Amino acid sequence: MEGRNRIGRLAEISLAFLRLGLIAFGGPAAHLALLEDEFVSRRGWLSRQRFLDLMGATNLIPGPNSTEMTMHLGYERAGALGLFVAGTSFVLPAALLTGMLAWCYLQFGTLPGAAPVLASIRPAVLVVILGAIWKLGRKAVGDWRLGAIAGGVAALAWLGLGEVPALVVGGIVGMLCLRIPHLLSSAILVVAALGVSSRTLLAAGGESADLAKLGLFFVKVGSVLYGSGYVLIAFLEGGLIDDYGWVTRQQLLDAVAAGQFTPGPVLTTATFLGFLIGGPAGAAIATLGIFLPAFVFAWILNPLVRRLRQSPTSAAFLNAVNASAVGLMVVVAADLGLATISSGFAIAIAAAAAIALFVGRWPAAWVVVGAALLGWASMAAGWA
Repeated sequence: MEGRNRIGRLAEISLAFLRLGLIAFGGPAAHLALLEDEFVSRRGWLSRQRFLDLMGATNLIPGPNSTEMTMHLGYERAGALGLFVAGTSFVLPAALLTGMLAWCYLQFGTLPGAAPVLASIRPAVLVVILGAIWKLGRKAVGDWRLGAIAGGVAALAWLGLGEVPALVVGGIVGMLCLRIPHLLSSAILVVAALGVSSRTLLAAGGESADLAKLGLFFVKVGSVLYGSGYVLIAFLEGGLIDDYGWVTRQQLLDAVAAGQFTPGPVLTTATFLGFLIGGPAGAAIATLGIFLPAFVFAWILNPLVRRLRQSPTSAAFLNAVNASAVGLMVVVAADLGLATISSGFAIAIAAAAAIALFVGRWPAAWVVVGAALLGWASMAAGWA
């Protein structure tokens, strides 16, 4: 009976994350919002506090954070095997779609036009992110001290400090402030001073485009990659163009566009590039290479987070990191809003998405699907 229950849970995990992998547009913040809505609010696989703890801790390790969160959710539901099933199921649709786009690119020299669909999806994704910020923020920012920490980290990120340094500063300073309350005023001054900190970008190198070196390159990128998809571009440009000479800058930009157009993690840009460099085998090796470290990191991290919650000092650190993560989400939402709400059509989509999400109580996933369908309809009707 226990074996049947385990198989049933693994099947449930696979189907749930395959479905999300097909509709998870909008980048990490949007993915986190979809995950919170589906697995905390609707399915109740874990508490909101546990979700926040995992989200905050995941932001401190390399790799695609939202994909690592899918692995944590699988672990919560069915242990280590659930972790691998969840992560694989979430990545697989995007990898297959990106591989198909790479084949079309090699055959026809261009990507299918997708601007109207993306223009419809982005305002809806913004609304979904705002909804997640509201729900997670109510749990993570429980008092004015945590609010001050979240605001300070948001300010640091807005001023240009990288996500990981901002979270570390928020966690350490917040832990001290929560344990020693009178330090808060001094901490605010320290955080303000750190706002001028510089960011460090890493680069990778290599010699030839055989499949073994291709795989090792993407394993290395996946092992040290922090931050957004734009940081990924810096890694890829330094290695694949400047050092290896495997692809051109135009091909890199087209690969990034393919990664953004398809749902799921933007790191499937590696699938597209692997296909250009080594065909289907190259696509498979590049995809495996860039995501493999994330599986290992998530597997190691998940049991440790529960232990951190049990210690008063490390629990204070987690609380501060959780509040800091909400602050970062606010900055992401602000940036997305400035770039997205630029036309009457975008405003109309955002308003419809807000009504569906907050009034109609639609699942966040269906809000995104509805926006995509509106985009296709507008393209067919010649409105966009």
